[in-house]
Amino acid sequence: MKRENEPARETKSADAVNRIDRRTVLRTGAAFGAVALAAPAYISNARASSGELNILMWSDYLPDDHLAAFKDKTGITVNYTGIGSNEEIINKMKATNGQGFDIISPTNNRNLQWEPLGLLQPVDMSRVPIDKVNPAMAKIGPTGWNFNGKGSHWLPHIWGTEGIGWRTDLWAPKDSVPSYGDIWAEENAGKTMGRPHSMMLGAGLYMETIGELDPGSMWKAYESESAMRPIWEKVTAWCIARKKNIKLLWNDADTQKNGLLNEGVIVGQTWDGPPLALKNAGEPVMYQAPKEGSMAWVDGMAIPVGAKNIDQIYAFVEFAYLAEPAGTAIDKHGYNSPVLGADQHASDQYKKNFAEAYPGESLANLNPWPAEAPWYAEVRTEYRNKFVNA
Repeated sequence: MKRENEPARETKSADAVNRIDRRTVLRTGAAFGAVALAAPAYISNARASSGELNILMWSDYLPDDHLAAFKDKTGITVNYTGIGSNEEIINKMKATNGQGFDIISPTNNRNLQWEPLGLLQPVDMSRVPIDKVNPAMAKIGPTGWNFNGKGSHWLPHIWGTEGIGWRTDLWAPKDSVPSYGDIWAEENAGKTMGRPHSMMLGAGLYMETIGELDPGSMWKAYESESAMRPIWEKVTAWCIARKKNIKLLWNDADTQKNGLLNEGVIVGQTWDGPPLALKNAGEPVMYQAPKEGSMAWVDGMAIPVGAKNIDQIYAFVEFAYLAEPAGTAIDKHGYNSPVLGADQHASDQYKKNFAEAYPGESLANLNPWPAEAPWYAEVRTEYRNKFVNA
């Protein structure tokens, strides 16, 4: 593979054309619902239909009552297969040549991996009420996912961050602000957790703050394989030296919840949804952006080339972009919706959780996850496996 002879693609990865610009998100009100307050109410009847819809999506994104409301409105039964990683989505679609599902849920920064596969079909935007979505996130599809000039192959669905979750009855961060370094600290040894590849990125961001990596190193690693390898060599060695301090490696939402509730984990690098869902349920759990900045992402809806139930797909998209069901789902899954006005249908607890998760300058310090070229994903997996198998 001629990775070093592809500067155009590597530059695209570094520029990350489909990144969430933190100032744009704030300006358009995705964070606090400022636009939502001014947006007119959206009332629409989803297309009256029957039949089934096969969805491959992150395991905690579609609460039972959300699917029940969709069926009541449309008559459509959703066959929901939960997943825990982008790699699962990609591998399943490659194995079936894009067959078997009508909607899948890739993350915004995986566009460079999907484009050469040819396993997605363009979205018929004439059937999508995209004006009901925060503009900063609505533009991700037509910019980063416009494959071969055929139009957007991706729609925004749920956004969130990865930061620090902990048991409030068992641990508290120093100076009230957690750090990615807390996951690796000797004082927390045997009581922490994380997802291997992203906790290694978090470790690298922490290493930048303590002088063990130059500032900006972890983002420089996205520019080329030659830039990435010496950086990740240092990160991997640092993580292996501290692997004994990690109790649990997770790969899905349920494992995160179980770690905090039942496995003796007091602090972990987590998605925002699982700990906030536990917090909503009355458990002594907290989530907050770390001092190094939380990682921001948008998970979407995409249509595989083998999708069969086309009318049902667009009925689901229309329902997903209704403010009320999008908002009520927030309280169950704990993440955030790109739909304008959705937060007005969430509970007061959601608003309290959001404010506590992103205090001070936390929203201005979000780290949008850069687009990942195929070479980057392959090399990262190599170092991830070195760490896991050490």
